[in-house]
Amino acid sequence: MLFFTQCFGAVLDLIHLRFQHYKAKRVFSAAGQLVCVVNPTHSLKYAPTRCAAAQTSVEQGVLSPCHHHEAVHDPQLVPCTCPLFSCPWEGHLEVVVSHLRQTHRINILQGAEIVFLATDMHLPAPTDWIIMHSCLGHQFLLVLRKQEKYEGHPQFFATMMLIGTPTQADNFTYRLELNRNQRRLKWEATPRSVLECVDSVISDGDCLVLNTSLAQLFSDNGSLAIGIAITTSKVHNTEAEM
Repeated sequence: MLFFTQCFGAVLDLIHLRFQHYKAKRVFSAAGQLVCVVNPTHSLKYAPTRCAAAQTSVEQGVLSPCHHHEAVHDPQLVPCTCPLFSCPWEGHLEVVVSHLRQTHRINILQGAEIVFLATDMHLPAPTDWIIMHSCLGHQFLLVLRKQEKYEGHPQFFATMMLIGTPTQADNFTYRLELNRNQRRLKWEATPRSVLECVDSVISDGDCLVLNTSLAQLFSDNGSLAIGIAITTSKVHNTEAEM
């Protein structure tokens, strides 16, 4: 019976996953788009004010570590960029991707345009949905967060962070798109660097912000599909000149 129960549960999980993919492809009918089903991460370790403000040179993209103690740190080390955990890890920028994949098990999806399907939107705040997006020779971190900026009024915040320096981030433009029930909502902006800390981006409101009513308008049975596209800023400049 135990063997049967475990196998049956695995089959149900597989059916549920395929159903989530089908729903995303139904919402975004463009051919060739990759779909990534992202389950929520809910942790009691969440600390919304753990990241200190950046006190660095923009050109060098160096961030003082987000820790409130007097230890001396190597200025070339950056703290863990996984926003939902108070992770003590520090390392060089080029090994951030390896840390996120190995320690926090964050999935990575490749392609210029993908669909980010966040499940279980009804869960209480704070909750994060996170994936990495590999595109145009760089890695980006997409964070969707449910958080209460005002007590009793949760909101959803979606932003794209480049795993690189602020100077490198200025070379790209990202677009987030919600499309359902003959309604379409787009957000387009320059990604921020992970060196700037995702908590600061959300506090500043420099991201796609949805209240609960708007999120429900675009959700389908508790799941929210977000189309993601990344381009280089040089492409936009060329189009503007034409």
